[in-house]
Amino acid sequence: MPNFRAGGMPAIPPVIKTLLILNALAYVAQLAMPSITGWGALHYWRSPLFKLHQVITHMFLHDPNSFMHILFNMLTLWMFGTILENYWGPKRFLNFYLICGIGAALVQMAMIPFEITKAIGPHPEVPVEELQAAIKEGIDQYSMIGASGAIMGLMAAFAWLFPNTELFLFFIPVPIKAKYIIPVYVLFDLFGGFNRSQGDNVGHFAHLGGALVGILLVIFWNRNNRKSFY
Repeated sequence: MPNFRAGGMPAIPPVIKTLLILNALAYVAQLAMPSITGWGALHYWRSPLFKLHQVITHMFLHDPNSFMHILFNMLTLWMFGTILENYWGPKRFLNFYLICGIGAALVQMAMIPFEITKAIGPHPEVPVEELQAAIKEGIDQYSMIGASGAIMGLMAAFAWLFPNTELFLFFIPVPIKAKYIIPVYVLFDLFGGFNRSQGDNVGHFAHLGGALVGILLVIFWNRNNRKSFY
């Protein structure tokens, strides 16, 4: 059972290394050519801005105005992905990562109308036609970037496969087992998704979609393994 407190830093396996490099190169390209962000960001499937490639490209792009966005995602990818790639092997790991990212995109797209309607909120003083036009414009202009959906799938799989691995959070001085801490992240996204405010720019349903696809996929792959979750 892996434990992040011992044994030193593990070597970076090939798929993780490739993903880190691709995300870093994409981030530099976004800084150099801002139009790349709009081209690759995920839009609602009925939006005139939607292109099929966005289902994949969105997970390799990050907020060019926030270095912490890509830094946190890449640290999390390295932290959990290294263990999972070593456990599964490169091919299965890459398939898992991409499937989780695509699943996150599909769930997020399905929930965009709900999110925009929730964020705008009811305004009885505004004519219905104007309110509907604002909602439609918000849906058409909505975009999402980031690897977080795919990474949430990795976290869900990690919690299922290695539930007793002890993890440290920056603001909590004691280790907490993966089976406790990762579901808390899911609950935060569940709350955030259904209580979205206008200033919230987090793709909560993408996170939830990635986690859901990840846990279902790992359960299916692991269905003959009766390892207890304790």
